[in-house]
Amino acid sequence: MSTRTLLPALMLPCAFAAQAHEDMTVFHAFRLELAAGDSRAGESAASWDLDGWVGGDNHKLWLKSEGELADHDTESSESWALYSYNLDTFWDVQAGVRYDNRPVSTGYFVTGFTGLAPYFVETEAHLFVSEDGDVSARLHVERDWLLTQKLILQPYLEMNAYAQDVKELEVGSGVSDATIGLQLRYEITRQFAPYIAISAEKQFGETADIAVADGEHRTDRIITAGVRLLF
Repeated sequence: MSTRTLLPALMLPCAFAAQAHEDMTVFHAFRLELAAGDSRAGESAASWDLDGWVGGDNHKLWLKSEGELADHDTESSESWALYSYNLDTFWDVQAGVRYDNRPVSTGYFVTGFTGLAPYFVETEAHLFVSEDGDVSARLHVERDWLLTQKLILQPYLEMNAYAQDVKELEVGSGVSDATIGLQLRYEITRQFAPYIAISAEKQFGETADIAVADGEHRTDRIITAGVRLLF
């Protein structure tokens, strides 16, 4: 076999080995936000939000945990574990499970997608089917605006909707609630950024009627200060 014939034959397995090594490379990226403040009702408010993944370019294990406390009592707490597949540039499709400790202990099957929409809008949309067969959905969108290289303004919107009434959660069918917020953070380093945030929450339809009947407000305003950590 000539050298001209031998070189491509040797380079081909090397190329496959390099590709395999690239596919097996494991990365990770996590974001943790911790915040505390006050609501319009005068209650102390605190929250945590952990979001991140472990894996390669195409296949990832996506992990999430988030929750809220009011006057030191846990109002909501949920944990996610999702398989995430890179379907297209900037877009992943996801499927997995979610488990809520509060307000009701419930497991869910989750499917949806996450990615970067036009104009750099980070988008997450997920569908949930509970262990009782209840169907709900959540949309979360946010965008970073760089005021300076270190000062960043981030507006965001989150909405929840239900296909049916869920008495255990005290929600009605249709759009149940929405939260619009604004976070202003200063990146001392890329990994450490304190912030202040204000958010307005509103309940809709039958969910709002249930809240009013329980002596709660249809709307609420929360001001918090917190810190964002990247690792």
